[in-house]
Amino acid sequence: MEHTKLTQNSEPLTCIILAGGLGTRLQSAVPDLPKCMAPINGKPFLQYLLDYLIRQEVKRFIFSLGYLNEIVIDFLETHYPSLQKNYSVEPSALGTGGAIKLACSHTSAQNLVVVNGDTMFMVPVTKLLQEHELHQTGCTLSLKPMNSFSRYGAVETDENLEVVSFREKKYYESGLINGGVYALNTGYFMVNSPEGTFSFEKDFLQKQTHSGQLRAFITDSYFIDIGIPEDYQQAAKDFRNIFPG
Repeated sequence: MEHTKLTQNSEPLTCIILAGGLGTRLQSAVPDLPKCMAPINGKPFLQYLLDYLIRQEVKRFIFSLGYLNEIVIDFLETHYPSLQKNYSVEPSALGTGGAIKLACSHTSAQNLVVVNGDTMFMVPVTKLLQEHELHQTGCTLSLKPMNSFSRYGAVETDENLEVVSFREKKYYESGLINGGVYALNTGYFMVNSPEGTFSFEKDFLQKQTHSGQLRAFITDSYFIDIGIPEDYQQAAKDFRNIFPG
């Protein structure tokens, strides 16, 4: 396997937001909108996510777009006209991995953060990136401790917080889940990932176990994935307290 030298970030803190999801499981609750634009208490989910990341000192954004991208672009140009941003629009569905790879072509940042546009995981982003750069790994995964879960697979780490395996979705009494927030060395990813359409999780992360290049960042921060109607409704309740006003 080819490796690249991992180098320090010299760019402003940059974040790729994967905002091209179709929201298939949300169609009953949110028809005709990308998942990231699902309204929660009168605001698009993306607005909550973006405002959180801005408070976390993210300076530059790359929006990875696909389905109904014009809705997302119109919202961002209207509500965040001065935001430093680029749009990476998939010509056809590329999978999460292909979407990230295309988005990476829009930046020269050597290390950046990647987040899912339908997930709120309140990770301390600056600390995540600092840990990532300190240990100089290819990818640092933000993991959330969870009890009594079956919707997610579990991630196993060793005593040095190296990620050693991804376990299938089934019922777990307790474990760590992948919260979908990553610090990524772009050079390492570009060299060590497939071409074309591929899954970031299955075709990159899972194949990197035992490489010494996947590290865990464990945080018990607030987490919710609005990909199913039940959690979408739960987010509306939670956000009234988390984001008052």
